[in-house]
Amino acid sequence: MFKKILTLILLSIFISSAWAVSQTKSADSKENIIEKPLIERYILDELKSTRHDLQDLERRLTIEITDRELNVANRSLNYAEQTVNYFFYIIAGVASLIALFGWKSLNEIRVNTTKKANSQIKQIADSYEEKFKVLEKELRRKTLRITDNHNEIEKINEIHNLWLRAQKTQTPEQKMEAYDAILIIRPGDLEALTSKADAAMELKEFHWALSICNRVLDMDNTNQDAFYQRACAYACLGVEDQAIDDLEKAINGRSALRELAADEADFENLRGNETFDALLTSNEN
Repeated sequence: MFKKILTLILLSIFISSAWAVSQTKSADSKENIIEKPLIERYILDELKSTRHDLQDLERRLTIEITDRELNVANRSLNYAEQTVNYFFYIIAGVASLIALFGWKSLNEIRVNTTKKANSQIKQIADSYEEKFKVLEKELRRKTLRITDNHNEIEKINEIHNLWLRAQKTQTPEQKMEAYDAILIIRPGDLEALTSKADAAMELKEFHWALSICNRVLDMDNTNQDAFYQRACAYACLGVEDQAIDDLEKAINGRSALRELAADEADFENLRGNETFDALLTSNEN
């Protein structure tokens, strides 16, 4: 459910941003190119803010569901206790009626009632013992689930703080430390890996960034961010054909990357390449 909500929000943001950009281009074709990264930065900030809000929503829903499950268990115990009490009230009422109408002597009533009560109590006790065993197992299972949810909430909060720290840091080395900490908590986080590849590009570690992107694409061969970062790495390494091929895959998956690529300093080696220039201008044609 959260994935669907996140997908709808992302699509809405992308459509709104694309429409706003097209309106701006038609109104003023001489718009200062320096403002484009500001728009992209705004979109990225909105996406991260949306992701953080969804994480908070998930945490609140987990706590609410847990409280409801505990409330159901408490009601079940109260219902069992009330049922036992009502049964003894019924036995007392039946015994009083029998004594009142003189169907049996008081001794017979006492003996028979005692036997019947003991028999019924034993049956009820055995029945509720089985129910309580099932309830105990269910409570243990829910306790484990609550513990797991609590641990997951702690992980989410810690990862959230690490993302905030990565945003505030100024150097790629500090960002790399934050991304490594996220990967320790949640190995295989694709967003953290692609961000780590971006930090490696800032450090001019092109082979390292290429290795990280390959790792991401092994897990998700449709990840546009990984294709884009790998295209940057190939471009800096001078492998133009592979860089253009990866950039085309990234743009086909997310057309907003086309404008980002037009201003990307890592593609400086590709300027003047006919295929590269055609790829960047194909949207306008």
